[in-house]
Amino acid sequence: MTRGSVRGEAVAASTEWEISSGRYRAGRERVDEIFARDVFTLRVMRERLPKDVYTAVQNVLDKGERLSERQADIIASAMKDWALERGATHFTHWFQPLTGLTAEKHDSLIVPDGQGHVVFGLSGKDLVQGEPDASSFPSGGLRATFEARGYTAWDVTSPAFIVHGSNGATLCIPTAFASYNGQALDKKIPLLRSIDALSTQAMRLLRIFGSDAGVKRVETTLGAEQEYFLVDRNLYHARPDLVTCERTLFGAQAPKHQQLDDHYFGSIPNRVLAFMSEIEDELYRLGVPVKTRHNEVAPGQYELAPVFEATNVACDHQMLVMETIRRVAPRFGFAALLHEKPFAGINGSGKHINWAIGADTGVNLLDPTDETHTNLQFMTLLCAVIRAVHLNSDILRASVASIGNDHRLGANEAPPAIISIFLGDMLTDLITQLETGAPQRTKNGGLLDLGSRSLAMLKRDPGDRNRTSPFAFTGNRFELRAVGSTAAVAWPNTVINTIVSESIDFIATKLESELAGDRSPERLQEVVLRTLSEIVREHKSIVFNGDNYAQAWHDEAAQRGLPNLKHTVEALPALDTEKARALFEKYGVLDRAELASRVNAFIEKYITQCGIEAGQMASIARTMILPAALEHQRRLAETVAATQGAGVDAEPTRASLEDFVELTNRFRDRLEALEATSDLAHSAPMDHARHIKASVQPIMDELRQAGDELERQISDDLWPLPTYRELLTIR
Repeated sequence: MTRGSVRGEAVAASTEWEISSGRYRAGRERVDEIFARDVFTLRVMRERLPKDVYTAVQNVLDKGERLSERQADIIASAMKDWALERGATHFTHWFQPLTGLTAEKHDSLIVPDGQGHVVFGLSGKDLVQGEPDASSFPSGGLRATFEARGYTAWDVTSPAFIVHGSNGATLCIPTAFASYNGQALDKKIPLLRSIDALSTQAMRLLRIFGSDAGVKRVETTLGAEQEYFLVDRNLYHARPDLVTCERTLFGAQAPKHQQLDDHYFGSIPNRVLAFMSEIEDELYRLGVPVKTRHNEVAPGQYELAPVFEATNVACDHQMLVMETIRRVAPRFGFAALLHEKPFAGINGSGKHINWAIGADTGVNLLDPTDETHTNLQFMTLLCAVIRAVHLNSDILRASVASIGNDHRLGANEAPPAIISIFLGDMLTDLITQLETGAPQRTKNGGLLDLGSRSLAMLKRDPGDRNRTSPFAFTGNRFELRAVGSTAAVAWPNTVINTIVSESIDFIATKLESELAGDRSPERLQEVVLRTLSEIVREHKSIVFNGDNYAQAWHDEAAQRGLPNLKHTVEALPALDTEKARALFEKYGVLDRAELASRVNAFIEKYITQCGIEAGQMASIARTMILPAALEHQRRLAETVAATQGAGVDAEPTRASLEDFVELTNRFRDRLEALEATSDLAHSAPMDHARHIKASVQPIMDELRQAGDELERQISDDLWPLPTYRELLTIR
């Protein structure tokens, strides 16, 4: 199929969807009738389980108690009946290995009855424990290839759900994934451990302030936004780099892209809106509380955002969001790209995670309230976060490191690799007061008069927002804006929970020691304010409210001693330090072997992904672009010969031919250099990664530069790849 026919099919598909995009919306049920319909919620359990078994489930959630075999059998039977009513024929333990994706092995609910018939069954053992092969997933050295046994364990805190396919449905049971030795092989186990660690330390703080009445547990909450691109599926399959790497390895900038800022929050195209509506329906059925949809900055880029949930459930739901976006897109003739930088020169895709701390009574502990300067508990938690990020900014940076994110950080709406905290005017004024003594005031935003009687007076927030900050306070939560769009958010949340746990532990220990004999309100205020003042003086250098893109900030950050780990190869070693090992080990989040395994797995993924990209780039260059260049060169040469044969001055055309031959030779030279360099291997993975960064990626950049220049010169009928103009505008 020629590029012209592919482009024609893409345009035809777009036009057809303009006409009929409403067909999936006919007869849509009310959202309140479908929300969580395919989720085995506590409400479903209350309706279907005996009272004592339901109480046992509640005790697991509230007190960490264990289920008995009898209770597990009863729950499994109820879950099986519920799943069969929704068309399920199979069940799976759904887990999150170190691939960064999810994994599932389907088992049938059908069981032979021994008399020539079948029954449907799910035992408590099958519900609680599974045994997938642990040797074929990334383990970073925790498992050898010949050691295959691994276990999945039911996570009671995350509800089971039904995923519908074309010819049936599957009961998905969220689980943790561990080795035969009990070590974590996934993203969920460390996350759950970090949540427990933070709860333990935060409860100590609540007891100090006397605000623990009725509180059994402190949870973290999360709202994870998701940015993504949609491209026409016909064009997508005509781009081997998108199919293999989910980003364009070649592509000249279109004359019009995002310069006019006219796509951001613009009118949503019909086909895209139909896709978004279908996505929402599917996610509502899975209990994912999606809230926001809109056009993002780049053409063809969009965003979906949910309402806040408990972090563990939110992390599972975020994986479902990515899976559902990818699964539903083909129904509408799209391919969804979640890569951090599918297209060079325009906005990349991130995943802002909004993180907060809350008591199980529903109180957000990061809500500053109106008179913030009187809220000692909030100020203490605020200073704990400031201290945590300052001491561990390198570890936090490493938590978002990936080869895809390397293309994004530092430009086009993405924060730089320098981790800093934005607090806004009100909180910055508050910590300035804290530094010198007891705060006396809370800075308010007041009202905003827009100058027209028909417009209401607006309540202005006490501080502006900063879109360039990697870690920003945004009213009643912190937003980590540096996470890449393909990332599993469980890992950066694990890191945030762990470093904040350490900081709360530090403060609580200090307060408990100094308040041992006297916990009167006056003494409490004196000790807390003195402690917070010390923390502000020592750690305020992490706070920056200005333009994080400016070179002046980069220079100032260096003077402040803040690390600038610009890419993955510089960032990952922060996890391979005694500081990191002691931190994760102290709070039971990762033992030393588990942490080392993650470092190894992350490095191996970096090496493998770059190897795939280099191989795919060389293939496209040699089999698609170079033949097109040589054909264009032949046409130019024939034109020169024909012009000269006609007795006409061919010098201008000859000069163009010579320039083009020089460009083609440069392209061929860089291609041969890439093929030679990318094959070099190193015994030590980190050395191999450094070789890739120092030697392979610069050649890839040079090859791309030459290839993109060829695209600008080669005749359109010869160019073999759909262009940026087509990919970003046909929708």
